Amino acid sequence: MHTKHSWITTPITADLLRGALDLERTEHGVLPHRLPARARAQHSDGQLAMAEAQPSGVRVVFRTRATAVELDTLPTKRVYVGAPPRPDGVYDLLVDGRLAGQSGVTGGSTLTIDMTTGTAEVQRGPVGTVRFTGLPDGVKDVEIWLPHNETTELVALRTDAPVEPAPDRGRRVWLHHGSSISHGSDAASPTTTWPALAASHGGVELTNLGFGGGALLDPFTARVLRDTPADLISVKMGINLVNLDLMRLRAFTPAVHGFLDTIREGHPTTPLLVVSPILCPIHEDTPGPCAFDLSALSAGKLRFQATGDPAERAAGKLTLNVIRDELARIVKQRAADDANLHHLDGRELYGEADFAELPLPDQLHPDAATHRRIGERFAALAFASGGPFTADRA
Repeated sequence: MHTKHSWITTPITADLLRGALDLERTEHGVLPHRLPARARAQHSDGQLAMAEAQPSGVRVVFRTRATAVELDTLPTKRVYVGAPPRPDGVYDLLVDGRLAGQSGVTGGSTLTIDMTTGTAEVQRGPVGTVRFTGLPDGVKDVEIWLPHNETTELVALRTDAPVEPAPDRGRRVWLHHGSSISHGSDAASPTTTWPALAASHGGVELTNLGFGGGALLDPFTARVLRDTPADLISVKMGINLVNLDLMRLRAFTPAVHGFLDTIREGHPTTPLLVVSPILCPIHEDTPGPCAFDLSALSAGKLRFQATGDPAERAAGKLTLNVIRDELARIVKQRAADDANLHHLDGRELYGEADFAELPLPDQLHPDAATHRRIGERFAALAFASGGPFTADRA
């Protein structure tokens, strides 16, 4: 198998990973986590357990003269009964910060989810290999960005020259938390999720705590944000609270204050940006819960619908417009005593004109082109001169 190269196997350790907060030893190798063990022990939500183990923003990073790299992994691919097959996860190879290759891994395990019954079944599969050859000669920094939407156990790293941890380039660390939209939803690849694109434009190191279905103001998530080193922090909140019909306005307001209070315990003066939801027409004025459109599913299409009653807003049910108004009010109130707290209306990232041009394919998640637009706009609003994350902000 390896006749053309004299391979060196390097153990995959935490100093070769960025974007992961924990590394679990498994039967096959190591599994990157985006929540530490203590936080994982404080919930029993299978959706969040799956999402945090999907390595959005996690990359294997090293310095080497190697011209060939192999990474053995055991991915877990999702299959939804009745829905179109999902594409395999993509591995992006960056050399000195520039995209130099893309590939995938065959095999792996399969998680089959039946959305009509709420059941899931795992079928174990074999380890696969992602291979990149023809890399340029000379010393270089190599990054392998793992698929943002597939749980990925790392089994072995092989190169045809020694590797060492890449040096700290002195870039600021941006810590971001959000929903499936921040996780990456239907982005084309791990470096083209909107947070990864924004980080690239902003010249910062990304730690992405975007969890599909998991941006729920959980106290353990706030503590993770509090305890994770960061130079910049953003929190995008709202859509999942409506999706799940999780709380009413009476609970939402103090929960937001508590979430921000906890972050500030560890980062009292760090620039902190609160981002409200992007446009999502089904939930602008209609509460949740959000549900699968079973008629669309029977036709082989994945689509979501809002099932709440707009009249219930009077009783405190949350919609995206209710949440936007309340977040703007909360941040304005707190900013009187916190000059480093900022607010961004999510419709500046994706609004009505954008929906007309680039509609949400399943009524909930942005596609690849929309991820690019959101990433570029966030970079222009947050990282450019005058923005809350500008490098020259005191």
